[in-house]
Amino acid sequence: MVRFGIIGTNTITEKFIEAAKQHAHFTLQAVYSRTEEKAANFASKHGALETYTDLEKMASSSNVDAVYIASPNAFHAEQAKTIMRKGTHVLCEKPMASNQQEIASMIEVAKEEGVLLMEAVKSTLMPGFLSIQEHLHKIGEVRRFVGNFSKYSSRYDAYKRGEVLNAFKPELSNGSLMDLGIYGIYPMVALFGAPNHVQANAVFLDSGVDGQGSVVAAYDGMEGVVVHSKIVDSYAPSEIQGEKGTMLIPNISEPKDIKIIYRDGSVEELSFEDEFSPMYYEAAEFISLVEKTKDRSDNNSLEHTLITAKIMEEARRQIGLVYPNDRS
Repeated sequence: MVRFGIIGTNTITEKFIEAAKQHAHFTLQAVYSRTEEKAANFASKHGALETYTDLEKMASSSNVDAVYIASPNAFHAEQAKTIMRKGTHVLCEKPMASNQQEIASMIEVAKEEGVLLMEAVKSTLMPGFLSIQEHLHKIGEVRRFVGNFSKYSSRYDAYKRGEVLNAFKPELSNGSLMDLGIYGIYPMVALFGAPNHVQANAVFLDSGVDGQGSVVAAYDGMEGVVVHSKIVDSYAPSEIQGEKGTMLIPNISEPKDIKIIYRDGSVEELSFEDEFSPMYYEAAEFISLVEKTKDRSDNNSLEHTLITAKIMEEARRQIGLVYPNDRS
């Protein structure tokens, strides 16, 4: 049994808890919030046994084995290091931190303390993505990866009315690339590794973050194209294009209903079991690693996290997006 503490009393945290509760070895032990009222209300709603307004005290509790971090991106690094220095494992929402330097410092603390640190990218641990890896050889030499995740943000209407919520604040290390672009970049890295170089473009909002953009990654013999947006919707699938066929992925953030269209026109539907909600699989992977005392996930490895961060940081450099955390 792995007893979790939670940072963040938001929608994503609620989704994680409901998904993780499907796992027999998950227990929601504690909730951290800056205010006791929020912590108590959230704990009562989800059945947590303890509440904290002091992060070090929660991380030091003998009843807490691991902490799931779902606070704003800009806070991830310092919160994770505080927790890990108490000998407690960390599952950190994507993106793991604001930049490579922060991630490197998190990894250093994890190694020093002998604890598990993993980025909570749900898509690359879902059965659909594992099926992509299993069947990728069928499409022959891969020539292009296209990762498309463009989704009109529920907070964008408020933004247009003059209310800038967290999703569009540069001081929280947010924006389209960090929040949605990572859903195309991370699986590209998990499948094909680090590119030789990248080229990025973006549409900026007045708040100082990117509303949408694209990243083109050059590999030997192929290219990766990642398209992302928080200000428009796209209904186009993602694709992996090979010389023998093309793999269609309707939703790169939650891959399922995947099929291969071969050059002769025949279609193969990829079958796999996907019986749990999407965030279950990241919880299951993390719990398994903790229980087996392993220090890394194959798909959500720290190497993949660092390569993804390097791509996004270079993309931000090219488009001129600098966060306050980059200067600290």
